[in-house]
Amino acid sequence: MQSRLPIGVVLPHQEIPLDAMALRDYAQGMEALGVESIGVLDHVLGADTTHRPDLHGPYALESPCHEPMVLFGFLAAVTTKVRLTTEVLVLPQRQTALVAKQAAEIDVLCGGRLRLGVGLGISDVDYEGLGEDFHNRGRRIEEQVKVLRALWTQEVVSFQGRWHHISEAGINPLPVQRPIPIWFGGGRVEAALRRIAGLADGWFPSFPPDGEGVARIEQLRQYAREAGRDPATIGIEGRVRLRAGTIDDWMQCYEAWQSLDVSHVLVDAREMGEHSVDGHVALVRRFFECLPGAA
Repeated sequence: MQSRLPIGVVLPHQEIPLDAMALRDYAQGMEALGVESIGVLDHVLGADTTHRPDLHGPYALESPCHEPMVLFGFLAAVTTKVRLTTEVLVLPQRQTALVAKQAAEIDVLCGGRLRLGVGLGISDVDYEGLGEDFHNRGRRIEEQVKVLRALWTQEVVSFQGRWHHISEAGINPLPVQRPIPIWFGGGRVEAALRRIAGLADGWFPSFPPDGEGVARIEQLRQYAREAGRDPATIGIEGRVRLRAGTIDDWMQCYEAWQSLDVSHVLVDAREMGEHSVDGHVALVRRFFECLPGAA
């Protein structure tokens, strides 16, 4: 029998209370279940959809969204084992050196449990509000990753790039992990998949483990080989959406990801009609209880 994959969850930020105690209880409840990571989304500004009907769901003004870096400072103090993961931080809308400093601080506070998931985002509302260019975000994120890794591993950094200029400076304290793992979202277009294959420590694919999923994972691994990397060094976190079916469907999806040799699985328990911390913990507990070999 194959060993159980590390299992993460995504914070149901629209479905549980927004206060600190609810967030503490959710994180500690998941940690007690043996959840490996808690993933948190990133949006700074919600759009008024009166004239932006394309930006619905989590991008809308009505949808609450915690600021992940601040939230992780809190969760670092109330948990001891679970990894804290951004899924994903929209990196090009943020100042790179500040992200490096914030991430290093979180990694120190949580004892090396941070995983920085990054992506380009699809909402130009945040980019406009934060004063960053929405249209060159794909090119800039590649340079941003290089800057982050330099700042996390070197006491003194000199970097002269197209968008970043650092002259003999660094951050202090440095993170526990040197460097902090950087995972990418996206990957539906060739350019993004090549970027992931060349730069990422891991990948959050957004599709199910069907024909498309199999093809894209194989393509990623081929691009990694072309970039001179061992594909096995790039983590992949498949997603099981509980709203997508029955318990049997959950297990079939989990086993399909396992057969693709992914490294992690994320359980998404949102949109299941639960609006309490206890309800969400119970859903994830039920998933654990149905896993092959569960006691």
